[in-house]
Formats: sequence, C-alpha cells, structure tokens
Amino acid sequence: MTRTIGAFIVAVIGTYLLGVLFIGQGNLASVAEMGLTVEFGDRINTLVHDLTHMTAIYLPLVTVSSIIAFPVAAMIIRLKPSLRLIGYISAGFVALVAMHVIMKMTLGLTGVAPTRTLVGLLAQGIAGGFGGYLFHLLTRSRSLS
Repeated sequence: MTRTIGAFIVAVIGTYLLGVLFIGQGNLASVAEMGLTVEFGDRINTLVHDLTHMTAIYLPLVTVSSIIAFPVAAMIIRLKPSLRLIGYISAGFVALVAMHVIMKMTLGLTGVAPTRTLVGLLAQGIAGGFGGYLFHLLTRSRSLS
C-alpha cells in the first residue's frame, strides 16, 4: 500500500511538472505568434513561475483526476493484466483531457489557455499519460523489475 501511495504521488508530480511545462510553452507560443520575441530566459522564467504558482489550482485538479482514473484502470487491468501498461497510460491521458473538457462544459471556461487548441489539449493528455506511465513503472511487481 505504501508503494502504491508513493507511486501515486510521483505520478501526480510527474503529470504536474510536464503539464505545467506544456501550459507555459503553449502560452509563449501564442505570444511568439503575435510577433513578439521569446528568449530562452523567458521560457525558463515562465516555467519556474508556473511551477511555483499553479500549485493551488492545477495541482489539486491533476490529483483529483488521477484519483478517479487510476482505480478505474486498476479494475480493468484486473480483468485483463496484459493491458497494464497501456491501461495506466490511457487512464492518465484520459484523466487530463477529461479534466479540461469537463471544466469547459460545466463552467463554460477554459482554465488553461493552451487547451483551447487541439494541440494544447493533446499535450495535457500526454502529461497525464506520462504520469500513468510512471505509476505503471513504480507499481509493477518486483519480479518484473
């Protein structure tokens, strides 16, 4: 149980880190499209700022979506163990995409600007898939390691 909780925390943090990176860089891509210059230092400063300032809203959303997705994936994986890797990656992917789509449909707002585009939404899914992959790696049985 402790290993599962630790794996969950690592998966959420991994999802958060990659998701925040994609959000910040997506926003900067929009700035660059307007003809403004975005230096490498701007990219690093944006990343640091976003990592430290999105913990109050984005991190809890990632956590809740993962709390829902991983147990559902585990139930399916119990029935079909050969789908373990793809199951957890898919669960993480769907969790993040669903989180943004549900916010848009229920609240009428896009909480993360880059998710207004398909590429931005898919990038968030990739971040969730990465978290699912981490969860898969950290929870597999020791005999498979």
